[in-house]
Amino acid sequence: MKVAVGQIDCRGQSKPSIGTKIRNPQSAMEMDLYRLTIHEAHDLLTRGEVTSVELTSAVFDRIGQVEDRTGAYIMLVKDRAMAEAEAADEVIRQGTGGPLTGVPLAIKDILCTEGIRTTCGSKILENFIPPYSSTVVNKLKKAYAVIVGKTNMDEFAMGSSTEHSAFMVTRNPWDLTRIPGGSSGGSAASVAADECIGAIGTDTGGSIRQPASHCGVVGLKPTYGRVSRFGLVAFASSLDQIGPITKDVTDCAILMNEICGYDPNDSTSVPREVPDYTGALQAGLKGLVVGIPREYFAGGLDEDVAQAVNAAIKVIEELGATSKSVSLPHTEYAVAVYYLIAPAEASSNLARYDGVRYGFRDKEAEELIQMYRDTRSKGFGSEVQRRIIIGTYALSAGYYDAYYGKASRVRTLIMQDFNQAFETCDVLVAPVAPTPAFRLGEKLDDPLAMYLSDIFTLPASLAGIAGISVPCGFSKDGLPIGLQILSKHFDEEKLIRVAYNFEQATDFHTKRAKL
Repeated sequence: MKVAVGQIDCRGQSKPSIGTKIRNPQSAMEMDLYRLTIHEAHDLLTRGEVTSVELTSAVFDRIGQVEDRTGAYIMLVKDRAMAEAEAADEVIRQGTGGPLTGVPLAIKDILCTEGIRTTCGSKILENFIPPYSSTVVNKLKKAYAVIVGKTNMDEFAMGSSTEHSAFMVTRNPWDLTRIPGGSSGGSAASVAADECIGAIGTDTGGSIRQPASHCGVVGLKPTYGRVSRFGLVAFASSLDQIGPITKDVTDCAILMNEICGYDPNDSTSVPREVPDYTGALQAGLKGLVVGIPREYFAGGLDEDVAQAVNAAIKVIEELGATSKSVSLPHTEYAVAVYYLIAPAEASSNLARYDGVRYGFRDKEAEELIQMYRDTRSKGFGSEVQRRIIIGTYALSAGYYDAYYGKASRVRTLIMQDFNQAFETCDVLVAPVAPTPAFRLGEKLDDPLAMYLSDIFTLPASLAGIAGISVPCGFSKDGLPIGLQILSKHFDEEKLIRVAYNFEQATDFHTKRAKL
């Protein structure tokens, strides 16, 4: 297996590898443990048919088989993971485990992990080891989940292809010449390639939903404020949100139960009761009204994507839901609004990386201003620099009202569009991305084309509403296509219900990439 940049505790292992297969006495079937879902793994663990040590070893065996091709991880923490697996097995033996106890998960490398490097895919934080963990990571630890490693990402979450990492390019497990999506491409690829049982990603403008769509897995962006952002390294503070990337909708609900909830450490966290999302996993959509936004089916939509999404809408109708056409008239402004607001907030948030307190420092500079300039020029990649420049300009004296201020006002209009649509609809359904996964390098030299690939995910992020991507078909080239389902604020249960019913009526989620 290749050694990833910043890899921890992956070399010199003395423990023998445990086989990746186990015989289930009840079904008399041999299975690859790494292919399990969270709920399947939980059932086997609680019945004593497999241990967390065996399951975690199987996942690391799988990583050893395919990671040199996918590039999903920036770093692995095998020694820590095996110790966590042993502790989880003891908890299970005592009968006090929960749905995530002993389950190997991957964490996007933008969430702080105490004692483990958190690089954000950037050279400027290449050797940064946080002294604390994010709230979400602490919740997973409390649940005795096993953390396998930190996944690759576009630098500081700024990108749609995971080609902007300072360390490596992540490849789509379905076609290694294609992008996995971004910025949570490493998390989505690790789930699609069975290099973990589930993963955590972040979504600022589509960075969970878009890679989930391109990699044929499930990804949910919760309502802004539903999941604590404490310990999430900020890109755009009014947009960033943490969410699950999983192999099916049931796993998505399980992870949501664990990571959601009020946190006084996060001023944007909403003190609102969290429902049991697994309760939404019930059959039937009778009485639900599904809105179809006309603007999401306009010119530029790939034919394969249009056919898959329209077919998915028919399935949802057959399951008892009623569909109606709706309008979100300010959709056309979403890309322009996002690429003023997000860079402006990034310019402010990334100002702290100046070589003084922590992170990379250029040691060749002879005076302070030169040190600032050279540190940021060498430490940040081209895409991050581009967005800092855009954001700084948008916030500068004389231009604030014309750019950031106006973008904020149009953002309010986009929110109002959704509010009006949800007055008559329970959920909205639409494509996740205008095309299937494009080829590596195809849009690197055309930032605007790259930005436009997020046109269907940006509006929901700007409005702060919840959204999910669930597999709904394949292109003629065999590439996964995702269906996007959107709900009003704090109504993730309806998202999960619709996604679950669609999933149960189809078999797209059962397909696996053949590496």
